[in-house]
Amino acid sequence: MTTTHYAEPSGRMQRGFNDLVRWLSARGIGLAGARTLTVVGRKSGTPQTTPVNPLVIDGRTYLISPRGNTQWSRNLRVAGVATIGHGRRTDEFRATEIADDAKIALLRPYLKRWGWEVASYLPAKVSHTSTDAELAAVAPAVPVFELLSVGGGAR
Repeated sequence: MTTTHYAEPSGRMQRGFNDLVRWLSARGIGLAGARTLTVVGRKSGTPQTTPVNPLVIDGRTYLISPRGNTQWSRNLRVAGVATIGHGRRTDEFRATEIADDAKIALLRPYLKRWGWEVASYLPAKVSHTSTDAELAAVAPAVPVFELLSVGGGAR
């Protein structure tokens, strides 16, 4: 499931937008449902934070990395645990990576909700109306994790 696709944030605008979303989320203002992911860096050993869009389907929480094999996805793969924050509230999760064939059912609702924001980061042009075959073609390049609450059950 590890891929080499990585659409790194480029330019001041994208980095500034990520910083703004992170700052707002830390104060309890979730822009379009954004939250702050904190995961220990696999090399530095220090907590790293980034804005993410958790997807909740049938009471289960998923993180999808539309930019591909990002720093946060590589860190989460190694650490196995992370926190998702929104304002003063933080929840700790254990992460399990999802197999490529199971990603299609998650990519479609994710793109329906956040496609306007993230579709350009994917390795090919897809949307929530794309065919299963088109979504399956990008699935290996898009890490997806299910988050299970450390306190028990999915959130």
